[in-house]
Amino acid sequence: MAERQATLITGGAGYIGSHTVIALRQAGRPVVVLDNLSTGSRSLVPDDVTFIEGDAGDRRLVEALIAEHGIGSVIHFAGSILVEQSVSEPLLYYANNVAVSRNLLEACSRAGIEHFIFSSTAAVYGAPPQVPIAEHAPTRPINPYGNSKLVIEWMLRDLAAATDLRYVALRYFNVAGADPQGRSGQLGPVATHLIKIASQVVAGVRDSIAIFGDDYDTPDGTCVRDYIHVSDLAAAHLAALEYLESGGDSCSLNCGYGHGYSVREVLAAVERCTGQALNPRRAPRRPGDPPILVAEVGALSRTLRWSPRYDNLDVIITTAVDWEKSVTASQREEAARARA
Repeated sequence: MAERQATLITGGAGYIGSHTVIALRQAGRPVVVLDNLSTGSRSLVPDDVTFIEGDAGDRRLVEALIAEHGIGSVIHFAGSILVEQSVSEPLLYYANNVAVSRNLLEACSRAGIEHFIFSSTAAVYGAPPQVPIAEHAPTRPINPYGNSKLVIEWMLRDLAAATDLRYVALRYFNVAGADPQGRSGQLGPVATHLIKIASQVVAGVRDSIAIFGDDYDTPDGTCVRDYIHVSDLAAAHLAALEYLESGGDSCSLNCGYGHGYSVREVLAAVERCTGQALNPRRAPRRPGDPPILVAEVGALSRTLRWSPRYDNLDVIITTAVDWEKSVTASQREEAARARA
């Protein structure tokens, strides 16, 4: 049996990228991680994985890595992901997402890469009139983050029409949780995701948590989201790679569980799982937040033969809280050693 070609994972030291590295390594696949560590952490990349600190938009570097390591496929995570920041700094998102991806795709095209998996988002749908949202729903982003991701999907579509490249664009809904074995989780200097912030409150890192808007047209007035466990999402990337290698056509697929929870429901679940009161405070709506995002996920299951293992809100929350407590304990131990 011929040795499998390696997969280049851009942003592999980040949250979802590092979990995908774990999934591919568990499947016996060789992996090369490229990350500039602007938001990622070297500590999340296993020691037996080749790591290069660098920019995914550096065409010469990417072409050299493809040649040196026998890269046959690329999974692209690197980019900026904060909706609110994209509204205030739109050009940053067109630089870090669109321009970087354009350069990466040029390098891949020059090197003859045929399998490409892209980290896209439900934000490409904007505020859809109907839920659950199917892949054929109109793509009408309402923030620069969603715009930037949609432009990259367009680039992939057009490049695939002109070359032998085939791709899967995975449109994430709300990703949460951490590796059940504690090997990876969500790090980073800025926390914006609800379950991450709630976990920080439980771990004593934060004093409070805010509900950004309670006057939406939803059952309890707070935003409703479809939460998917990060390890299930990582498994979807592995399934997408196998799908392309078996000759699958290019496509865009939703990644979620097909049901949603409101902000208040999530916070109540955190309190139930941890026995700790969060006492959330009300805050104004954040710009760019749609009221409801819930995925239609039939295409994901049919196309990739994927099925979730962790479709349980309590499991998502428990793994996130366990990770946060572990990280917080380690940071406090390091601080104590530094003072000694």
